[in-house]
Amino acid sequence: MSDRRRGILEAATRVIARRGVRGLRMGELAAEAGVSTALIYYHFTDRAGILRETLEYISERADHYTAEDEAAPARTPPGDRDPRTELEQVLLLELQDTTEVRENSTAWGELRASAVFEPDLREDLARNTHSWVHDVAELLAHADPFGTATAHAAAAERLTALVEGLSVRWLSGSLPVEQARRLLHGAIEAELGNGRPGAGRGPGGGGFDGS
Repeated sequence: MSDRRRGILEAATRVIARRGVRGLRMGELAAEAGVSTALIYYHFTDRAGILRETLEYISERADHYTAEDEAAPARTPPGDRDPRTELEQVLLLELQDTTEVRENSTAWGELRASAVFEPDLREDLARNTHSWVHDVAELLAHADPFGTATAHAAAAERLTALVEGLSVRWLSGSLPVEQARRLLHGAIEAELGNGRPGAGRGPGGGGFDGS
């Protein structure tokens, strides 16, 4: 991706986080990115194109900051990590009190909320959500090799939905980020049955019982 294109997508993420999807105006986006509106249309064709690619950009940026824990630069290489540790990192790093994560999570929430009223957004959002859930389900499969694919998929849906809900409460000031992380960690523990193969699962493949 070119630096100019990336700069426009970074600016679109900031504007959406600040004003919501309905507040995304080409003039403001151009000013935020330091480019002309003509250049935005050249790269993205129309408003729908900007929203579509901003969703992709947000997902890719989240993949990046959940893959690397900057507080621990000497981490074990990804291929050598304990599967459970990798799963916890990928989910817990969605709840970091940094400008990048706040901006990314807020913009994602605005795009999801707008999809209720803008059908054109739903397909793109569903595709990105499915990819996220699929990735988490794969991590669950490595961390819990005794579970079934159905159970892992259901657990991934629950955990990613919990991340979104906790993010909203944290970002809106209803929940301290430390408490949000503790709650998410507890949910991961419940889904994995505290490391006991098959523990915590009912006949329907459930894991987290709220206790």
